[in-house]
Amino acid sequence: MASPTPNRTRRSERSRVAILTATRELIGELGYAKLTIEAIAARAGVGKQTIYRWWPSKGAVVFDSLLALSEHPDGGIELPDTGDVEADLKAVLRATAAEFADPAFEAPIRALNTEIINDPDLAALYREKMEQPMRAAKLRLLRSAQDAGQLAADADLDLVLDLLYAPLAQRWLLRSGPLDDGFADALVDAVLRAFRPA
Repeated sequence: MASPTPNRTRRSERSRVAILTATRELIGELGYAKLTIEAIAARAGVGKQTIYRWWPSKGAVVFDSLLALSEHPDGGIELPDTGDVEADLKAVLRATAAEFADPAFEAPIRALNTEIINDPDLAALYREKMEQPMRAAKLRLLRSAQDAGQLAADADLDLVLDLLYAPLAQRWLLRSGPLDDGFADALVDAVLRAFRPA
């Protein structure tokens, strides 16, 4: 009886998951500056050449390790849309604040931001794969609220989005205050006061 042919797809996927998991773990343990491709390969149980075959740089591996955390089975991003924009935005901003405060998420996202500053290709990839799909989902939520009369008909939805998220990102970036439900709720309350229908 012939032995079954190895399933290269399954083996490759196992290796990919091991590499991305090892990357997130090592960033948390070592920090980005001390993270190396050699360490990732050793932790994942693969050869360095496997990593270099799939990713052009350490920053690209870090990016994919974060992207894997937010992958959706159908490839889409959907935010809660209950018909109550205040409740929906508070749920989304609270979840964002909790992510930023979670060490497992914070270490790799800080590392990624450091790389993006110096790597235009990685910055473009980040915008395409993470920032633009997420922004589109947020704009769909705001547009739905606008159509329902919960936001002013002439509200600039891109501006609404920036006013909601920029203070959160600034506080996270500078570690200048708590990232908690209270802060998230205060942002939503302030922005909705400005953009509710007259």
